[in-house]
Amino acid sequence: MPLETEARAQIRALVAEFRPEHGDLLAAMHSVQHHLGYLSSEAMEVIAEQLGLFPAEVYGAASFYEEFRFTPPAQTNIRWCSGPACRLKNGGGIRDAILATLGLHDIPGDTEDGRAGVILGQCNGACELAPMVWLEQPSTHRIEFVGNLNAARAVRMARALRDGATIEASIEETKRA
Repeated sequence: MPLETEARAQIRALVAEFRPEHGDLLAAMHSVQHHLGYLSSEAMEVIAEQLGLFPAEVYGAASFYEEFRFTPPAQTNIRWCSGPACRLKNGGGIRDAILATLGLHDIPGDTEDGRAGVILGQCNGACELAPMVWLEQPSTHRIEFVGNLNAARAVRMARALRDGATIEASIEETKRA
């Protein structure tokens, strides 16, 4: 067993309630990611130890689901809606403008300094706001919807986040004429 570090002890405390052979793998992974923001290799090792699995089994399950991350999340994520209504209203152009502003080439992606990231979102049923994105702050679990975007507003919002603005300030940028 590896040396017990403070991080390992914290992860062990997060998964202490989960038991082997009770179907607790997804719940354990969600618990860790909810508290730490991602699943580190150390976290997957601890989960495996707790549940009597191999770390590869934990990684296999986590890599199957799009929602699990293996690197620390950006300070603020822009979740781009890929639903039909958003696509019909130039959602692809919005996506491309955001990616270009942040210096990214594809989704998912994070800026080098970790201030902003772009991830794929599935339609959330707010089609009256199309085209839209939602801003997520993983550290506080805060989500704000930003709709009726055009490329210029999306660029102002992304630029504000890239430059370290708060979610509120970046939303205000979308309201400027």
